[in-house]
Amino acid sequence: MSPSSNPDRPARSGRREFLRAATALTGLAVLPGSVCATERNAAAPVTEPAEDPPLIYLALDPDEAGFVEHLVEVMCPADELTPGGVECGLAIFIDRQLTGAFGRGERLYLQGPWRPSRPEDGYQLPMTPVQYFKLGLAAADRACAQIYGRNFAALDMTEADLFLQAVAVGKVTSGEVQLDIWFNETVYPLFTQACFSDPVYGGNRGKVFWKMIGYPGLPAVNGLNMTKYRGKPFPGAAAPLSMEDFS
Repeated sequence: MSPSSNPDRPARSGRREFLRAATALTGLAVLPGSVCATERNAAAPVTEPAEDPPLIYLALDPDEAGFVEHLVEVMCPADELTPGGVECGLAIFIDRQLTGAFGRGERLYLQGPWRPSRPEDGYQLPMTPVQYFKLGLAAADRACAQIYGRNFAALDMTEADLFLQAVAVGKVTSGEVQLDIWFNETVYPLFTQACFSDPVYGGNRGKVFWKMIGYPGLPAVNGLNMTKYRGKPFPGAAAPLSMEDFS
């Protein structure tokens, strides 16, 4: 079934709507008067990330990296708000998370017996998150090739967007992985974290997403600042500070 032939597919929301939804889910407030989307003022422009370092992937092989790079470019296309997802460091963030403690499942119980579980039980799989991510990615790429005759990385932006939407709502299936759960509970959270995490972890390069929503970075977690500026624009939001700035 081709996603483009599905009349029920969800309409693609704009960048601004995505950011508002994502910040709500992560607990970040878009403050009145903050620098946000096309409302950012000339006195506080969003700067371009610094010159790209070489892309060296530690967890992903070349084909997997190509899939992830295309995915973040589709989900974060270059426009007047930010550079593209690769330039923002989103693919590198995902790779580093899969390489580190999260990907290795260091906080997960990974010994059997494995029994059917309930959704509220959370992650209940006999594999690490990096193994699960790779398994789902390979299954999604094979499903894409069956639908379009090409791997995901070879799709144009419109086709890739339609494919990801179909995956997210369970209209692309695989006998190996439940792809909607894989996308919504693993891929999409990693993408959101890549956008809004501290740049020290590889994503949000140049703090472009923080500047877009008026988030000041580390000063926002100071107790006095939280009380003083609750519901108000933070005066340092145009120049947010990350862990790198205090190192």
